[in-house]
Amino acid sequence: MMYTEISNSEILDSFPRSLVLHKFPSTIQLLSQGGDSRIAVSGLHSLNRYGCSPFPNPDLLAFGSSTASVISDHAFSAADELRDRIASAIDEEAPEEVYLQEMNRIRKEFLKLNDLDNISNLQMIFGASGTDIHLIAAQITNSENSNSKLIIMPEHSETGSGVPTALSSRHFSNRSALGDNVIEGNCVEKSSESEVISISMRYANGNLRPTSIVDAEVEALVKNAVDSGRQVLLILVDTSKTGLISPSLSCAMKLKQTFPEFVNVLVDACQFRISSHTLREYISNDFMVTVTGSKFLTGPVFSGALLIPESVSKKHLSSPISVGIRAYSSKAEWPMNSPASAALKNRANFGLMLRWEAALEELRQFKTVPETQITSFMKRFSNAVVNRLENDDHFSYIPTRKMDRYSLNVRSSWDDVPSIFSFALCRSSKNGIKETLSHEETVKVHELLRLPANDPRRSGSRFMDRRIEPVSCQLGQPVVFSSISGKPTSALRMCLSSRLIVEACSSGGKKESEVIGRALLALDNLAEILK
Repeated sequence: MMYTEISNSEILDSFPRSLVLHKFPSTIQLLSQGGDSRIAVSGLHSLNRYGCSPFPNPDLLAFGSSTASVISDHAFSAADELRDRIASAIDEEAPEEVYLQEMNRIRKEFLKLNDLDNISNLQMIFGASGTDIHLIAAQITNSENSNSKLIIMPEHSETGSGVPTALSSRHFSNRSALGDNVIEGNCVEKSSESEVISISMRYANGNLRPTSIVDAEVEALVKNAVDSGRQVLLILVDTSKTGLISPSLSCAMKLKQTFPEFVNVLVDACQFRISSHTLREYISNDFMVTVTGSKFLTGPVFSGALLIPESVSKKHLSSPISVGIRAYSSKAEWPMNSPASAALKNRANFGLMLRWEAALEELRQFKTVPETQITSFMKRFSNAVVNRLENDDHFSYIPTRKMDRYSLNVRSSWDDVPSIFSFALCRSSKNGIKETLSHEETVKVHELLRLPANDPRRSGSRFMDRRIEPVSCQLGQPVVFSSISGKPTSALRMCLSSRLIVEACSSGGKKESEVIGRALLALDNLAEILK
């Protein structure tokens, strides 16, 4: 089936209030609204651009949370209950008022669950996606002479394809989060474009560049910009698509302390693979932080937020943001009575609200698991997956660095353990040497793996090992990490999520082996397709 997107305002204007409960869009429809073109569903299986449906799929082996996840049964139930509540509430109150109340509730619960509710004047802005949030962050940090700003970020292959465009204050899609038609690539606001420079985290062969070299490159760019009187927005990614932190925390902290009037630091934590302790420390160092509910938390795609410490909000939220952001952001998604949101309109994005409610349900459950139990299981999962990837000729495991957050002085926690495992796909050549598949071949194999086992398009992949059960599996989408003879090569990613951790740690950890077994089964399926 295929759904046609209908705006919330069109629905509400079309029917009397007494009929709204019945005519209000369904939960499935709302989960596919309130974002750019990537969120729209199409095709036989009603999938969005990330290969996810807006309804649960219990038959899927879901290990693709670095990209996106299919909503769980319990998260869907939470979103469905909220949908019914707001459909009833708008019979008595204006939709915009209901939206404001619910977004304030979600904001308060998010901060409390992450032990941030006692931080003085911490501000939180919602956005449809991590890309939208980067656009907002770039806009609020614009100086009076916005063309003088330099934005330094890790390469987009490790963060997001639309992020450089968003940071340069340009439209990154032909449709905005609130359904407005825009021209992709055009400036959101006249004279608001900034210079964006990307820093490579890997060499062309895929090997990691030393941290010292990356940091030195960042420091030189910042110093030159400051010497020229330019403002700098430095993006620090924690954690990237392949599980990296870059540039180093010590580098970012040093630059922020040395040039406090010129440098703002934005932590791209959109994967949200960080503990509450780490999150608090970032904020205490006056770093802004972006998060999403759709990666590690496994909420449905398109639920972002920006956390802004008091020192930054005093400086950058004291005057109205550009009217160009109206296409992406509603007044209710900003702090109450914020001068920065004065130019925004009251528009209800119920899709965003339901997606955050689903993500909160996953977070509520994750917060019930003791950290020691989480860490123990994550280490066991990591050992099993890495061992398999390193000892199967069909795969080439891509090592990563240890998660270095020592500069934050945070105690050891579960976020020290890797939860993204990247690997290239291989075949044996005639001379017996492993040969890496091309990017195009990797994309094709990833798509085949995601298909139901009985799908005709997968029928050509006849399993040679009859002991292996053919199942539909989801891994993180291919990420370009190297170039061979000028042609890009990509890695797939096996990902551990909060939902899988909660399942594994339930009943005293009795399901740990079951969750690890499913991960290995997904790799079995992948190997059989490659055969």
